[in-house]
Amino acid sequence: MILTIVIGVVALSVLIIVHELGHFIAAKATGVPVEEFGIGFPPRAYGRKWRGTIYSINWIPFGGFNKIAGEVDPAVPRGLASRSYGVRLLVLGGGIVMSLLLPFVLLSLAYMVPHDIVSGQVVIEDVSPNSPADIAGILPGDAIISVNDNPLRNASELSRYVQLNLGKEMTLSLEHADATIETVSLTPRWQPPEGEGSMGVIDIQTEDAVIISESYPPWEAIPIGARSCIEALVLYKNGIFGMILGTIPFTPAGPVGIVQIAGAAAQSGVSPVLELTAFISIAIAITQLIPFPALDGGRMLFVLLEWIRRGKRVSPRTEGIVHSIGFMVLLALLVLITYQDIFRWISGESLI
Repeated sequence: MILTIVIGVVALSVLIIVHELGHFIAAKATGVPVEEFGIGFPPRAYGRKWRGTIYSINWIPFGGFNKIAGEVDPAVPRGLASRSYGVRLLVLGGGIVMSLLLPFVLLSLAYMVPHDIVSGQVVIEDVSPNSPADIAGILPGDAIISVNDNPLRNASELSRYVQLNLGKEMTLSLEHADATIETVSLTPRWQPPEGEGSMGVIDIQTEDAVIISESYPPWEAIPIGARSCIEALVLYKNGIFGMILGTIPFTPAGPVGIVQIAGAAAQSGVSPVLELTAFISIAIAITQLIPFPALDGGRMLFVLLEWIRRGKRVSPRTEGIVHSIGFMVLLALLVLITYQDIFRWISGESLI
């Protein structure tokens, strides 16, 4: 339990600090004063001022923060609100950019670190009548060798390829029971009948499975990590559409839930933690893009409104009130989600 909490807190703190670091770098690069960059949250344990910024370590060991001068008030000299539209958008979006760059680094590292892979023959046990798999000619007992020319090693990889190609045609190489090889094409469905799955394959088994350890040198891991980062974005997008369509259950997770799933992933090794942290970083970036008050996207919306109105700014007081209300709403949602996370944890349930 202690190890789970420590690993989860560290993973979530890294995500928050890196996000805040994006704002910090963008502000420094554009000459916007940063009054303080802190690791953890106050009260302050240690702080040192250098080149106009206090760098602090705080007693609450969770996440971090920036205190950028004049975030809302244009009367602050050289403050953020007094700068051009481009500078403000760059600083406000810096955290989002960093949260999208971090997964590339984490996924590249995940492929460099030795990790276990289940490898075997992916065999179809049954096929639903009139489903995409049935129409394509897939039969019970067929083994799937590859998907879109990518060798297939286990049923989890097949599930990933299906989720990546929802609504798009994909090609499968099959080995039939009589040892003949055939290539077929099908399009996984967004809204399959209950119990059938997107392809229409009812049961899939990884036969003759063995566990192998693999790792890649940096020159191979980096391009694989880049491709995996793009795929993670697609999976996240498809997951949102799935929740809208009702095919994927909506199960929000707060800090407690993230700590739980990160700690659970750590039991499988370093690589799964890196992969999970990368996916959560993408989720943070996309969430921050939402034009809701108090989020980065909400603050960027005010800048865009000012530009559309040809320089007519919403008063700092009004903007501050809107962001305060938005923050209170987000805080209330966080409390509700945290309660749900704690109840789920106590009852022994998990998000993964």
